[in-house]
Amino acid sequence: MDTITRISDLLSGTETHRVLIVVAAAAAVFLLTLGVSLLVIAVTDPVRRRLGHLATEVEPEHKTVAQLLHALEPVNKYLLPLREHERSHMEKRLSVAGFRSQNALPLFYTIKTALAVLFGCAVVASSVWMPRVGMATLLFLAMAAAFVGLELPNVVLGHLVERRQKRLRDGFPDALDMLVVCVEAGLGLTASIQRVSEELRFSHPELATELGLVTAEMRAGVDREMALKGLAARTGLEDIHGLVSLLLQTLRFGTSIADTLRVYAEEFRDKRMQRAEEQAAKIGTKLVFPLVICMFPAFFVVAVGPAVIRFAEVFRILGEKAGP
Repeated sequence: MDTITRISDLLSGTETHRVLIVVAAAAAVFLLTLGVSLLVIAVTDPVRRRLGHLATEVEPEHKTVAQLLHALEPVNKYLLPLREHERSHMEKRLSVAGFRSQNALPLFYTIKTALAVLFGCAVVASSVWMPRVGMATLLFLAMAAAFVGLELPNVVLGHLVERRQKRLRDGFPDALDMLVVCVEAGLGLTASIQRVSEELRFSHPELATELGLVTAEMRAGVDREMALKGLAARTGLEDIHGLVSLLLQTLRFGTSIADTLRVYAEEFRDKRMQRAEEQAAKIGTKLVFPLVICMFPAFFVVAVGPAVIRFAEVFRILGEKAGP
């Protein structure tokens, strides 16, 4: 009798609906687990990872970025600056930062425009939670947010330029010493630069890449003067500018490259020592703020604290005695 009742309940509309919900939920959980498992297997598969790496090497530019730039090509003339001086200046900054693709400048200004529009729209959309803000104030906040969106890529680009120049500056002393050794060993200037770029490939890869570009340009037929000036322009470092100017004068007047590099290496060591002494002399001034903010309060608490507590106890006792 109970079995018949159970079967009738299962065949009823409510019970059947519940069973279908349970079956559907179980199927969804199974499919979700299966999809996650297949995704993890595909990501961790070494063969797929290697093929993806090879495909990336064959196509260095991402398809999405290329399609985006192709779609924005009609409006690039409105996004890019009109003055040629500003364009060349920004292209130089992007080159110093390491972005030397032909699409670097349009992509940079596309990002600036997108951030400005996004920040402005975000402020306007947030006005729902600020009902008391007037229209003029909201417009001012939207314009300020758009200005922040325009300037944020410039700040990030400046940070990238400084970081890359610091890495190049850190590797320049080793490169200069190795260049002096190679030239004094009898190698020519092109062969010396190539040898130094090969030796610095692992310790300072960015400087090695720049030197490798110089040797590649020289072997491709570019004049040595133009190749060295290109190195100075791509790096934007004063030290490399000085080395390039010295090498150009040496090549122009026919003096010994080894003697010139030796003299410049000594001068560079003196400049590096002076720079280190300057940084060391600034330490005393820089330590004033940590001492005033962090050390002096603790010192005063330890030195003056017991006396303050003792004075408080004395005044409390005197107050108790004078109270009645």
